[in-house]
Amino acid sequence: MEKIELRAEPRTLRGKKVKTLRREGLVPAVMYGHRTEPVLLQVRAPELDRVLARTGGNRLITLTIGDGVGTHMALAREVQRDVITGNPLHVDFYEVTMTEKIRVEVPVVLRGESPVVARGEGMLLHMLDTIEVECLPGDLLDRIEVDVSGLEEFDQAIYVRDLDVPSSVEWVSGDEEMIVKVEPLAAEEEEEEELLEEAPAEVEVITERKAEKEEREEQEEEQGSES
Repeated sequence: MEKIELRAEPRTLRGKKVKTLRREGLVPAVMYGHRTEPVLLQVRAPELDRVLARTGGNRLITLTIGDGVGTHMALAREVQRDVITGNPLHVDFYEVTMTEKIRVEVPVVLRGESPVVARGEGMLLHMLDTIEVECLPGDLLDRIEVDVSGLEEFDQAIYVRDLDVPSSVEWVSGDEEMIVKVEPLAAEEEEEEELLEEAPAEVEVITERKAEKEEREEQEEEQGSES
């Protein structure tokens, strides 16, 4: 797997004072872990953007702090971003121990095309975007590819149990979870037709009730005037 490196510096500013860092092109960060006391850090925004674009939350980052004596293997666990610009405001790094298993969400990437969908006869329902796995940090997958070209009939599906991954990777998500399924387009069209057929009946019932109400009100008015 490609090695992804990021340099960080110890941080002394905290709280509202971190705004000064952002004005200088730095992003406040913190590194923590199962066996690591929280360490306040700061990283250069351009370098952080470059790394986050390549890692997501499921690829290891080789984090070098200060003078570079020793490195730390970490995951970008939480990234706070500006709601308008999308720029990172703060990032949490989780230091991993290479001999201890971790849990991460791995993205699902579909590959190929179902013949049924290619003919325009069906549609592909994508149920899972990520799958949670447990493994050693060195066995992390950057993505899970799912080949849908074998889905040749309606109602065929691919489940987590059908995936071929290394034995060192264990599913946290249930292996009976459905990832993709092919459904006929006709079923969707029939459902829409049924809705359209039901709509006029509902309008007619409402109209009849309104007419009955108006008629009762007119009769009450007439009876009131006679009395």
